[in-house]
Amino acid sequence: MQKKNSPIASTGLTRRNFLKRTTLAAGAAALYFPYVGRVLGANDRINIACIGVNGKGDQDSHDAAANGGNIVAICDVYGPNMTRKKAQLGHDFPGKFTDIKEFLDYRELLDKVGKDIDAVTISTPDHNHGVAAIRAMKMGKHVFCQKPLVQTVSEARIVRQLAKDKKLATQMGNQGSAENGLRRAVEVIQAGVIGTPLELHVWSNRPIWPQGLDRPEGEDPIPAEFDWDKWLGPAKVRPYKKGVYAPFSWRGWTDFGTGALGDMACHTVNMPFRALKLGYPNVVELELSSRIYSETFPKTSRIRFEFPAREGLPPLKFWWYDGNPRDALKPLRPEVGPIHEIVNMNDELPGSGALIIGDKGKLFSPDDYGAKFLVAMKGQDSYTAGDQSDACKAVPQTIPRTDESVGLTERHMREWFVMMRDGTPAYSNFDIAAYLAEVILLGCVALRCGEGKRMEWDGPNMKSPNLPESAQFTKRENRAGWEA
Repeated sequence: MQKKNSPIASTGLTRRNFLKRTTLAAGAAALYFPYVGRVLGANDRINIACIGVNGKGDQDSHDAAANGGNIVAICDVYGPNMTRKKAQLGHDFPGKFTDIKEFLDYRELLDKVGKDIDAVTISTPDHNHGVAAIRAMKMGKHVFCQKPLVQTVSEARIVRQLAKDKKLATQMGNQGSAENGLRRAVEVIQAGVIGTPLELHVWSNRPIWPQGLDRPEGEDPIPAEFDWDKWLGPAKVRPYKKGVYAPFSWRGWTDFGTGALGDMACHTVNMPFRALKLGYPNVVELELSSRIYSETFPKTSRIRFEFPAREGLPPLKFWWYDGNPRDALKPLRPEVGPIHEIVNMNDELPGSGALIIGDKGKLFSPDDYGAKFLVAMKGQDSYTAGDQSDACKAVPQTIPRTDESVGLTERHMREWFVMMRDGTPAYSNFDIAAYLAEVILLGCVALRCGEGKRMEWDGPNMKSPNLPESAQFTKRENRAGWEA
């Protein structure tokens, strides 16, 4: 019998009912939820190590503690971040965490306290995600990892397979997955409200960090409390430059980040990826971009993904657009044609959004997470909020909901804890999250191949039959000592 205040009870759903009521699909075959080999049980203490405790890591470590995790160890390349985090945990959870071990190197953490932990959270810059996750998963540790989950296509394939082989509880940190509005949009689209989906348009206001530039010359002194070598991790050694790469400016650099795609598409493409059962594209092409630099992503780009027929759905084209509207360089955006109703409604496009065009209507989500959506049926001149649309009201609920009395990031983390405790799948477990990340990262590959190069893609074999030079961007040669 579940207690009323248990995480499982708060969802109103048992594992058996969840599996009975819920199916996801991606690609040509059904995407079945993973099986967790060793559940920890409602009363077992879950020992957690937190890798990265600044930025998103600050929130992730706090949410892990709030969900009952016992924080055993923390890791950060900047010592003061760990000092601050320990003080914060001591204040927010008095008397609970009295002996947290500190590490500058997550490899050392896993070697020294691996036997004492059940799970890890990973909240580092993108280039360390895959190495840390793969090492932990090979040791049988459950993993919560921030988006974009990994930096390369090959890492996405590895973590997805490891989660399955090791039967681990996993969750990617794209917290919009816990938005009930996103789940409702998936139900509405898959129920056929807008008919057969034909086109997808998604845009973002990123980058909001420096991008589209060359590497600066020279070298600056490394701050005494910052371990630059550990921050570089698997990436090639380069001189430290103050404010150029760390703490936040790394996203635009190809050695460290994944640009606007990696930062935001795991949010903005999350809902349509699920709803449209996208799977692997068979063509990806950078149609247009601002100037391409050798070490950074461009300031604005338009990328086309083509998806073949799948599960009774016809082929579909997806266009991704990025670029900061505040930049002097005008960002690429969808043409007015397919979205004129949105323009009329707002005078200008919102900073980010997703538009799905079907043969019976359109569905538009005007935010990063897909938390809200509007529909316009064929022949209608304006959009109606999804919860007010008669066409949507008749669609039954088939996907579990989250407890909105709890903050978004905490309840997203809670699903991971529930999965560790009883096996109920987290909505963004790696079986689907790594698939989503892999598809998105193909856009980064196309960006690096160059404008106008039509990359045919063989998803199952992870290669392009017509653009062999793409292979150099699907996998990174890790620095010695940082092999996954």
